[in-house]
This record gives sequence, C-alpha cells and structure tokens, in this order.
Amino acid sequence: MKFSQTKIDGVFEIDLEPHGDDRGFLARAYCADEFARAGITFTSTQINISRNTSALTLRGMHWQKAPYAEAKLVRCVRGRIFDVVADVRPGSPSYLTWLGRELNADHGAALLIPEGCAHGFLTLEPGSDVLYQMGRPHTPGKADGFRYDDQAFAIVWPERPSVIAAADLAWTPWQAR
Repeated sequence: MKFSQTKIDGVFEIDLEPHGDDRGFLARAYCADEFARAGITFTSTQINISRNTSALTLRGMHWQKAPYAEAKLVRCVRGRIFDVVADVRPGSPSYLTWLGRELNADHGAALLIPEGCAHGFLTLEPGSDVLYQMGRPHTPGKADGFRYDDQAFAIVWPERPSVIAAADLAWTPWQAR
C-alpha cells in the first residue's frame, strides 16, 4: 500500500500496490502492521457496505459526535463515487477545509478519514457500492452533519445530486451552530 497525506490533517489517500499476472492481480487493501509502519493508528472493528442503485445519489455530510467518533477507511468496490471529507475538528490546522477525490472500483484507492471529520459522497454511476471499514462499532443516535450545499464549506460537487435522503437535507446550517 502507498500512503499519501492530503491537505487535511490525518486524512490519507491509500493506493493499492497490485501484484499481477495473467490471472489478474492481488493487492493488500488493509494491514494493521503497514498502517502502523506509516505512523497511522487505525484498526478495523466493523465493516459496512453502502449499495447505491442510482447515479447522483448523495450520502452525507455527517460524522459521529465524541465520544462516539468513528475513523473510517472508505473504498469504492463497484462503480465510481466522488468522495468528500470536511474537517470539523475545532483546533485542527485544517479546520473547515474540505477535499474531494474520485474513488472507483478499477483503481481501488481508499481514503482514511479520522475521527471528527465529516464524510459524504456522490455516486457517479448507477450501482456504485462503497465499503467502509470502521474504527469502532457504530452508535445509533450520535450523528451530526451539515447539508451538502452548506455555503460555510462551499463544496464543489462534480454534478448536482438527484437522490438525497430527507435527513441529509434537514441538517442545521453550519453558521447557525
């Protein structure tokens, strides 16, 4: 695996290093020892998959409030998504900064998202599946979030979403907090 620090403190892009032959390839997608050698503390305790039927489905932007905060390793395993991380950690050097990356099944890259960062994505193809390796089990009822179009972040999405959950549209504006 190849680890690249992004402009948001603690967010890493993780690329596969495939070993291929005439059958295809094999690549390590997660290894606690390799993460530790890269100086990253992350242990996967729960794995979730998000099935998204339609293109332009938006999920997010949300995170779990402390002390239930979740780190996550996010990878698109079918289709393509535009994955977004926003730093909502007061005191962080990258506070209120966002970044977006296309993740797709062909390339296999992942984003490691630390506790306290908001996450969301927009599907770019129908039938896109997203695999989440979570750093702790999910605790229902402890979520927080902001709308995908909140001007405090001014996230530039590659397309206008067409499928959004009512809950993701109901978040309080960031400036109203």
